[in-house]
Amino acid sequence: MQKTIPLPTSVRDILGVTHVGGKYHLSSKDFLNEGADTLLELGTRVIKVWFTPRPGKEYPFNARWPAVDSLVGLAQTPYFRALFAKPFTTFLLETYAPGRDDHYFRRGMSDKDRAEEREKLRALTRHLLTTYKGSGKTFILQHWEGDWAVRGNYDPDSEPTPTEIRGMIDWLNARQEGVERARQDAGTDGVLVAHAPEVNLVVKAMAGKRTVTNDVLPHTRCDLVSYSAYDVPVDDPARFREALDYLARKAPPSRLFGEKNVYVGEFGAPENVVGGPERQRAVIRSATDTALAWGARYVVYWQLYCNEPRRAFEGRPVNDDLRGFWLVRSDGSRAPVWHELARRFRAFRATKQGGVQ
Repeated sequence: MQKTIPLPTSVRDILGVTHVGGKYHLSSKDFLNEGADTLLELGTRVIKVWFTPRPGKEYPFNARWPAVDSLVGLAQTPYFRALFAKPFTTFLLETYAPGRDDHYFRRGMSDKDRAEEREKLRALTRHLLTTYKGSGKTFILQHWEGDWAVRGNYDPDSEPTPTEIRGMIDWLNARQEGVERARQDAGTDGVLVAHAPEVNLVVKAMAGKRTVTNDVLPHTRCDLVSYSAYDVPVDDPARFREALDYLARKAPPSRLFGEKNVYVGEFGAPENVVGGPERQRAVIRSATDTALAWGARYVVYWQLYCNEPRRAFEGRPVNDDLRGFWLVRSDGSRAPVWHELARRFRAFRATKQGGVQ
């Protein structure tokens, strides 16, 4: 039996932060790398970013993004080259190739569609494996919240059609096959590229509803599975663990990671909505404790700079203009949740069994 990749031994290599689409910036650096440098200062070595044909939308400040027509071309831009050279151990990349709608699979996948998707992921994976050979880095290629993606809307009570379900299965399997073929071609000498779908309605799945968890995952063979965890109260440890347990049972075991191949790809609590900074900190502390103790492969906080307004504003927003998904506020002050995460990076280590000491 193939030996599976163990859980990292440092919490710095498990607990990470997303950086995308913030409504403000705090330096003259290009926005992508401003955020990355701030997260290195925080202490994490896990970063999640958007790797899509629209980098100028997600990282608009202090950058002149060139036009790209491939994922490899995007990886070769000076901004992503600078990011990938930084001392992160894991890059979670929200990955969509140029040339199509992000979720075109909803219309069904033809043989040509599957072949093209497979080759685009294969080319990117081969590039990352060869360019970063021996670096010790891991790149996880994933997509955005699958239960919204497969529906094409944000209505949790709607159900995806059989065509949408079948299309997503075919799309994910094509992406996985592309990554696997590149690993066979180029090897994994001191670098790893893996592939993951993301789900976001696990509670609906537990109620027996048609979801990505129930109706897509069992028909795939992906390396990892990400959970964007907003449908469950993450500060209720019992319910959060129940959702993680259910998802783990539905996710087919991975050749690389075995049966514990689930990570929390997104969780958060907006300071200006949940009741202030100390309430935000308490929610994040509880959620982080639960996910680490459960043994999640990664636990990724949303996010560095807030991307969600709560009212209209012109120019640079003030703190009250935004919902408060942040570590660093618009005025440059650091929220208590920054110090909560920084404390963990200073004081905690993850055990090999998953859990903290």
